[in-house]
Amino acid sequence: MPELPEVEALREFLDEHLAGRVVERVLPLAVSVLKTYDPPLSALEGQPAGATARYGKFLAIRIGELHLVTHLARAGWLRWQDTLPERPPRPGKGPLALRVVLEGGGGFDLTEAGTQKRLAVYVVRDPQEVPGIARLGPDPLAEGFDRDAFAALLAGERRQIKGVLRDQGVIAGIGNAYSDEILHAAKVSPFKLAASFDEEQVTHLYEAVRRTLREAVDRAHGVAAGHLKAEKKSGLQVHGRDGEPCPVCGDTVRSVSFADSSLQYCPTCQTGGKPLADRRLSRLLK
Repeated sequence: MPELPEVEALREFLDEHLAGRVVERVLPLAVSVLKTYDPPLSALEGQPAGATARYGKFLAIRIGELHLVTHLARAGWLRWQDTLPERPPRPGKGPLALRVVLEGGGGFDLTEAGTQKRLAVYVVRDPQEVPGIARLGPDPLAEGFDRDAFAALLAGERRQIKGVLRDQGVIAGIGNAYSDEILHAAKVSPFKLAASFDEEQVTHLYEAVRRTLREAVDRAHGVAAGHLKAEKKSGLQVHGRDGEPCPVCGDTVRSVSFADSSLQYCPTCQTGGKPLADRRLSRLLK
């Protein structure tokens, strides 16, 4: 799933390659992709593209007086093409969900792999009209997001810290991968209750949030859209590396599986050397 660093890199890429170009056509190719109908997609045609903004994991492209907003969900991506095929694509075929064609050639596709179609596109007058944007918590890289603001979010939270970091209504932009990376950097168990952190631990976790995300954004800066996925994977320390040695201590990275996802962690760095209970695996072994 694209998270804050990759979406921020896509925002920068679109600002460089799309701003100032005129939209010729917008072609919806998956029935499920478009979540709004007024204004229609056709209202974007003939209009110049302006700046692209990021709201958590959402991209909002200003086109004329409107905004084309997308959330790439778990398996979505934006593919830029300097030259698009002359033949229009056929709806319902393959991963292609929406195509934006620009005057003078080129444009971009929104694609989604797999069978669970969750990629979403909105055409709105104000990005805050999108329900997912309206409910977002603060951006963890915003200048005003200081240590005290972070501490206030954790106070009274009885949930495990992994879930709190992933909750877009609490903090915008952090998903499964970077929550694993942040907790590894902070040497914190993903199962630790958010409200149980003392003052020093809050500070340490806050610094890990800012440092991990900023370093990921810096690594992605200037990387072409088509190479961002590979760049993300190469920079991860524990997420997606079950069974590999931890790059910090050499212990074996472990995994806990859930219904539709999993987390990765290092026992030595994060849980005092004790493996976390994997209830799904335990059931299989009975």
